[in-house]
Amino acid sequence: MKKLALTIEYDGTGFVGWQMQPIGRTVQDDIERALKRILQQDIRITAAGRTDTGVHATGQIAHFTTSSPMPPKRIQRALNGVLGSDIVIRHVQQVGESFHARFDAIARAYRYRILERPSALRRRFTWYVPYTLDVESIQKAGDALTGDHDFTSFCQAAAAREGARCNITKLHWHMEGDELLLDIQANRFLHHMVRTIVGTSVEIGRGRWNKVKMREILDARDRRSAGPNAPAQGLCLVRVSYPGTAGLLSETPPD
Repeated sequence: MKKLALTIEYDGTGFVGWQMQPIGRTVQDDIERALKRILQQDIRITAAGRTDTGVHATGQIAHFTTSSPMPPKRIQRALNGVLGSDIVIRHVQQVGESFHARFDAIARAYRYRILERPSALRRRFTWYVPYTLDVESIQKAGDALTGDHDFTSFCQAAAAREGARCNITKLHWHMEGDELLLDIQANRFLHHMVRTIVGTSVEIGRGRWNKVKMREILDARDRRSAGPNAPAQGLCLVRVSYPGTAGLLSETPPD
């Protein structure tokens, strides 16, 4: 038996999320079906994290074990030949027996894209916000969230019951052309956490709340105090990081 890690890119528009569901198409199910066809084995893959309906990824990591002698590069080519066009396997790498895509991850990074104008071509990957947003106020508000905090106010109640402490090591808003981007990294994220941060930030950026409101929401530890969830289509998992030892993946391979 050997253990392989996949780096996966997908357009989440046509999926009900990563994790296999009784009804609806999922990324996990599509990849497992493809692996069974290629390797002639029942394969179960484990991802670094679950993405919700409509959320995208350029750097999702998942692992699986197999007894097949097929080389990683050949598995990559075969998967990309079998999978639909909305999933691409960017990399396949053999890893150590103890590697675990979820539990060994030390950081996860997401990007959220907000568009200043409506777009027919980018509507599946951005959130069009029809307001002028104060980027400086949004960034100053976001600074209150960096570090190790209880993020109960920014997640669903069920997620908070499992422990709501996260350590955000990067939270940076910036403009690129006509898009406002959030790049955010943490050791872990709670269900809907990034989307709630974005939705709350837009309320601040459009002037409905002042920038100190973010700290008040964080301290409240009450989801009802925060803003609405931003739409899923603007969110993308861009990178999962691992310790650079024992042959483990340390970063998403470059294009």
